[in-house]
Amino acid sequence: MTKLGVMLCGHGSRNKQAVTEFAVLAEHLKRRMPQYAVEYGYLEFATPIIRTGLDSLKSQGVERVLAVPGMLFAAGHAKNDIPSVLNTYAAQNDLKIDYGKELGIDPKMMRAAGDRIQQALDVSPSKVPIHETLLVVVGRGASDPDANSNVSKVTRILWEGFGFGWAETAYSGVTFPLVDPALEHATRLGYKRIVVFPYFLFTGILVQRIYAATDIVAARHPEIEFIKAAYLNDHPEVIDTFVERIEQILTGDIAMNCQMCKYRTQVLGFEAEVGAVQESHHHHVEGIGTAADCKLCDGNCTGACQAGPFELKNLPPKHDHPHTHDHEHGHTHAPYPHAKHPLGPLSMKKT
Repeated sequence: MTKLGVMLCGHGSRNKQAVTEFAVLAEHLKRRMPQYAVEYGYLEFATPIIRTGLDSLKSQGVERVLAVPGMLFAAGHAKNDIPSVLNTYAAQNDLKIDYGKELGIDPKMMRAAGDRIQQALDVSPSKVPIHETLLVVVGRGASDPDANSNVSKVTRILWEGFGFGWAETAYSGVTFPLVDPALEHATRLGYKRIVVFPYFLFTGILVQRIYAATDIVAARHPEIEFIKAAYLNDHPEVIDTFVERIEQILTGDIAMNCQMCKYRTQVLGFEAEVGAVQESHHHHVEGIGTAADCKLCDGNCTGACQAGPFELKNLPPKHDHPHTHDHEHGHTHAPYPHAKHPLGPLSMKKT
């Protein structure tokens, strides 16, 4: 009988708490699925890297790996970077690896999101009616319009489900509108209360920026109540969704929705990316940039490295270009066509 193992593939973060939260998720899966060996790994900025997790599974006698992306939506990391790492490893190690789909738009995920928002509303001392409250859902932001549109769908589902007076969608980076201009826009719509909900799995520099931007805009508008909802983290419904995605690999229900994928069809504004090569651009930063390697904040990441040069100890041999997470370096993937949008990446404030 073929021995199966589970590989949870994450992006990685410079934030120690984010890395810890991802590891906790892996522990949840180990308890929920004791019949499998379960490992996890990251593309960059944290250890263990994905190859390390795969090495561990192989050393345990695993013959078939059920790999899932630890990501909300399928953008470049889920479509290109992780599959490239997995395919390369499978070819070099004669190991069968089957890749599952992202969490996506799922009723369980919407219930988890609804719980986080309701928890924030419950602790508010004010009695502002829900129809006089505006919701702002903040997504990660990607250079993939299909993934970005999913955040808007999450916003609509939550908006209509709660009955908020209005709702807006913002992004933490890469695309537009970013958090600060989106919140400023929201303050002009006449609502007494604004709920800011980061639709993120884990904390990190970006979630910290979202909360910091909320505080700044709130200080400018003391007449409006601002509520910061918690991110998803290890909500039971999130764990249930991961378990389902792993089980779907075995049942064959693993097809991503490729109808609007910019790599398969000509999407308005992204026509040049059809048929782009599937490859990872994280190979040269695997395992570096963790909180333990940072000289600036002694392992307790504050995001200070985003305001200036990120100094690392134990760097690998110098590669052809410096890597920053703002993706200003040259790779074969096409540049985001709206990189200079006035409400987009170049207007992002380092908070």
